[in-house]
Amino acid sequence: MSILNQTEHRPWALPSGPWIIKQSWHELLFAHWPIAPSILKSLIPGVLNLDTFEGQAWIGVVPFRMKIGLRFLAFSPLLCTFPELNVRTYVVVQDKPGIYFFSLEASNWLAVQVARVWYKLSYMKAKMAVRRDRNIIQYSSKRTEKNERPAEFLGNYHPTTEVFLSRPGSLEHWLTERYCLYAVDRSNNIYRGEVHHLPWPLQIAEAEILRNTVPLSHGINLPDTKPLLHYAHRLEVFTWPPKRLSRY
Repeated sequence: MSILNQTEHRPWALPSGPWIIKQSWHELLFAHWPIAPSILKSLIPGVLNLDTFEGQAWIGVVPFRMKIGLRFLAFSPLLCTFPELNVRTYVVVQDKPGIYFFSLEASNWLAVQVARVWYKLSYMKAKMAVRRDRNIIQYSSKRTEKNERPAEFLGNYHPTTEVFLSRPGSLEHWLTERYCLYAVDRSNNIYRGEVHHLPWPLQIAEAEILRNTVPLSHGINLPDTKPLLHYAHRLEVFTWPPKRLSRY
């Protein structure tokens, strides 16, 4: 059965119109830290509403490999497989919870340009490398974008349990089962990009994070606590064109 025909887990119906980009995410780490809502509220655009879980806000650092292709071009050699690293938090607009990205680092210059223009996202160029040593993922990223604060991520991670699906109402479900993203332009217009995927096939993970200055480049000081860690080996994702929302 096609992924697009499996929608019973979604919080709302699939968007109308055809999807435009198909992505495949590989060897992904969710690293999450709790952050005081008052801190994050001051860092996200004022037109967005911060989403919280039991009164707590969260920041995520997510490294992975991506395979990407446009609907009518299949998997183009120019938009093929490359590492990506994002820093995200969670917002809600018009009763639809989604993701807000502080930044997205990628090693593919064309993907960076397309995402900036089309999706209004804060994509930045970076020098990145991903290696696999048995079941351990070795990941490094160093921002190379001009006129941006330097930022690096260096770490190793691996899964430690069997695959499971998060339970609705749990923190894991709240953090991962998101079906849209939000971006804000310089005129404070809000854009929503709808996405679709099956429920995340999660595993508990362990990680050795040797360097992580990407959140700090956005003014976010991570707490001195161990992050909540989850791993996903592979997930296919479909995305639709972003739409500007009416003022509310």
